[in-house]
Amino acid sequence: MEELRWIARDDLADDLERPMLVVAFRGLFDASGSATAAVEWLTGRIDHTRIGDVDPETFFDFTQERPVVYFDERGTRVLRWPRNEVLLARTPEGQRDLLMVSGVEPHLRWRTFANALSEVATITGAATVVTLGAMVGMTPHTRPLSVTGSSTNAQLADRLGLDRPSYQGPTGLVGVLHDTLDRAGTPVISLRVSVPHYVPDTPNPKATRALLRWFEQVSGVSTSYADLDGPAADWQRQVDAAVAGDQDLLQYVKRLETQTDQTEELIPSGDDLAAELEAFLREQADDPDTGLPG
Repeated sequence: MEELRWIARDDLADDLERPMLVVAFRGLFDASGSATAAVEWLTGRIDHTRIGDVDPETFFDFTQERPVVYFDERGTRVLRWPRNEVLLARTPEGQRDLLMVSGVEPHLRWRTFANALSEVATITGAATVVTLGAMVGMTPHTRPLSVTGSSTNAQLADRLGLDRPSYQGPTGLVGVLHDTLDRAGTPVISLRVSVPHYVPDTPNPKATRALLRWFEQVSGVSTSYADLDGPAADWQRQVDAAVAGDQDLLQYVKRLETQTDQTEELIPSGDDLAAELEAFLREQADDPDTGLPG
């Protein structure tokens, strides 16, 4: 069977402006739903169309991720399966077009699923992939939530000043996807935000804002992340109030603040990140040994 189901794919690679594939999944790599919320934020502000999806049939244990029955606006009964859709967003002139996949981390056949996403990049001519993630960490809620940018591609990491991954241990679909893209020769960048571990797993607009800010910095695509200033400030006030009522937790947060103030954010700053990425991809395209789309 064909896991990757296309609605429209003819001449996609020739019709897009320097496309980039952006991926986020609800699951291990999505603390507080911050990463998938970032993609949802983009789809809510950039015109987009659904051009395909990944058939859920062989990738999910439906006793864990059940389909949902609901009635649509016409009163028709509809069955909705877990979805991983491929969306195409055409950005303003001069910016990259985006392919976006945001859904649920599958339970089964991760290699096959990762190969399907790699095929999306190949068919659409996406020269690079960005994965968005959120993990619980030690950054206090009172400080800018740190974002780590990394790439397994040594040249890309050096060019953009990104980290090289150092984690060893159990991984999720995103780790499998990175390995698959590496083997296919597709450069991939990971952006992951640190979510305070003492805050309940509820929506965190401050974390989503941090991810969007750095995604804009790297991609050059406008994200309107500043529109989340208000929701992020509201979230922080709510956590402030909860922490103030627990003296032990309050002292713990103060210790985290001291530690954080002595470290630096793990992703480079500067307005030239997107330009450096463009230069890297041009060089790769000019090198026949890379196999990247020109």
